[in-house]
Amino acid sequence: MARDINIGELPSGTWLKQVDLEQRYRASRAGVRRALDQLVSERLVEHVPNRGYHVCMLDEVQHRHIDEIRAVLESAAAADIVAHADDAEIARLTQLAKAFNETIHRGSLLQQYEANLAFHRQLLSNCTNTEMVALIFAQRGRIPGARIGQWVTREMAEQSSREHFAMIDAIKQRDASLLAQRIRRHILK
Repeated sequence: MARDINIGELPSGTWLKQVDLEQRYRASRAGVRRALDQLVSERLVEHVPNRGYHVCMLDEVQHRHIDEIRAVLESAAAADIVAHADDAEIARLTQLAKAFNETIHRGSLLQQYEANLAFHRQLLSNCTNTEMVALIFAQRGRIPGARIGQWVTREMAEQSSREHFAMIDAIKQRDASLLAQRIRRHILK
């Protein structure tokens, strides 16, 4: 359900009927209820007493604030990333950046989303502060459907791809400050 919210399959504001979710996900009522309660705690879904559940809707200010939080957290991870990314890791990141770039030309928006997420997961896997990484991904997940919406045009997706390669270049240079700057710019476009 969280994946479907994040890719825009269940857009912001969508009311989530438990019976429909049971069928869609082939889950029990109790399983759907637990999932909804978890999504409420993650602030992806809102529960309205006596009405049900709906996908949260964020306004521009909330969206900007979440991106600012992500920029602070992810740029703070830069020194750790640079310290732990060896040549093999740089090669993995390069492959994932190429895979994302390929989806721009031959893939769907869902494939772009998944390739982008794979790149960022791998990048942050070099941060030893697992609590910070968990917070980063919790913040990423609070913007339903927005990650796909960030690539409204092909040029925007291509810019995102260039930024991935620029981050890898900063890691190759072993320049944590440059990496932090590039991460921040990537998030706060």
